[in-house]
Amino acid sequence: MSARWIIVAAAALTLQACGRSDPGLDQTGAGKPPLPGQQETLLPPMKIATPKGWDGKTPTVPKGFSITPLATDLKIPRQMLVLPNGDILVAEGSGGTESKLRPKDFIAGYIKAKGKTKVKGGNRITLLRDADGDGKAELKTVLVGGLNAPYGLAFVDGTLYVADQDALLKFPFQPGQTKITANPQTVTDLPSQINHHWTKSLAASADGAKLYVGIGSNSNIGERGLDVEQDRAQVWEIDRLTGAHRVLASGVRNPTALAIEPQTKALWLVANERDELGPQLVPDYLTSVRDGGFYGWPYSYWGQNVDPRVRPQDPRKVGKALVPDYALGSHVAALGVSFASLGGFGGAFAQGAFVGEHGSWNRQDLSGYKVVWIPFAGGRPNGKPVDFVTGFLDGQHARGRPVGVAFDPAKRILLIADDLSNTVWRVAQAQ
Repeated sequence: MSARWIIVAAAALTLQACGRSDPGLDQTGAGKPPLPGQQETLLPPMKIATPKGWDGKTPTVPKGFSITPLATDLKIPRQMLVLPNGDILVAEGSGGTESKLRPKDFIAGYIKAKGKTKVKGGNRITLLRDADGDGKAELKTVLVGGLNAPYGLAFVDGTLYVADQDALLKFPFQPGQTKITANPQTVTDLPSQINHHWTKSLAASADGAKLYVGIGSNSNIGERGLDVEQDRAQVWEIDRLTGAHRVLASGVRNPTALAIEPQTKALWLVANERDELGPQLVPDYLTSVRDGGFYGWPYSYWGQNVDPRVRPQDPRKVGKALVPDYALGSHVAALGVSFASLGGFGGAFAQGAFVGEHGSWNRQDLSGYKVVWIPFAGGRPNGKPVDFVTGFLDGQHARGRPVGVAFDPAKRILLIADDLSNTVWRVAQAQ
């Protein structure tokens, strides 16, 4: 290791005592959360839960529920889609083409890699079928392979849509099929230069006429230059028949998952906010997507809170930056969202959204690593988040890390993609 890297590594170790949050500061819920002062440092505090494995244990669910592994030995499961016949599609893969790393990026990459699976991404869509409803998929088969880091999935009118890291693809498909042999057709190319945030989230509009794709930024705060941020940090609306697209919303640093709220039919997203301003800046969020809305990145966060690291600034854009609807907490790394529909699980879990929180890497006290429930009423968030599936953490180690979540109203089950243990978990009401 060169002397420069030794100095940088030493600086990283110096920060191990930093980055602890105020346990009394609650940054979750509707409206604007409390935002502490900015704590910019040479290196952000970095700590990640290292893998441990489940060793026969399972995650923890509320009383009255059970959880079982629907399928194991997957290859980095990320997002899922429940088909009309009850089959489940799982996008497996990992992407990105990082380049021109700064010293802090090198160290951050090393830290984050310690919390990941050693399995190579499958670059495929796997089909799971639990026909007898016993909580175990008796069929696990590759529906289509040879993809390029697939992530978002949607099904409309006999067509399966897959958001690879560089293109939105479509395949002719009918529920019941277990293999796709047709070649994919490209609906539209997607921004793929560098792909710092490679995931391309996907949802179909309630009427199926439009597709929405979330495209993350190519940096933390534009430090690579804004030229590489062209068409990034946006949500596109795409005509699924023609491939024509327009920018529906912008200034969203990393829109990692999209979903339609069943009562209002509005599009919602979860987003990962910026790093390196301290352990409690900036909260990740859940928000409805306003047509033409600008959500601040990179110039500001949570409305008009200016990020002083961004130069030049744009006061005009800052002035119109929207405040997201719901704070999830800082650095929880929300990667999945799914709304309960048709009454959900009933009771306290009848109306609302499940959010998969992958877990932090850049604060000393670990945050996220769980699935939370956000109660809704009248199509809007209505209350504090409730821990729904926990137990992914065991001290400073991680048994698993949640990514995509999918609620199946027909079977009244919740599915959770765990990309550390390479498992899809199935949550149901206890019999």
